Amino acid sequence: MKTIKASEFKAKCLSLMDDVAQSGEEIIVTKNGKPVSKLVPIKSKPREVYGLHRGMWQLMDELVEPVNDDWDVDVDVNVDVDGD
Repeated sequence: MKTIKASEFKAKCLSLMDDVAQSGEEIIVTKNGKPVSKLVPIKSKPREVYGLHRGMWQLMDELVEPVNDDWDVDVDVNVDVDGD
């Protein structure tokens, strides 16, 4: 987190706001060596939900393809389902 004197902030305010918006890094403004305010970026919500996570995951297998693997399953046909 970056700190800056109030007098310097006053002189460079507009460019500092652009820097914070672009980089996302917060800036602490000090007066007489004490922090008095913080300049932070505003995070906006996406306009649409559709495509929000595009590029964040990748399909690794074909989901509609039948599974042709043999399963090793022991089946006991005399199992009492009711527990009696």
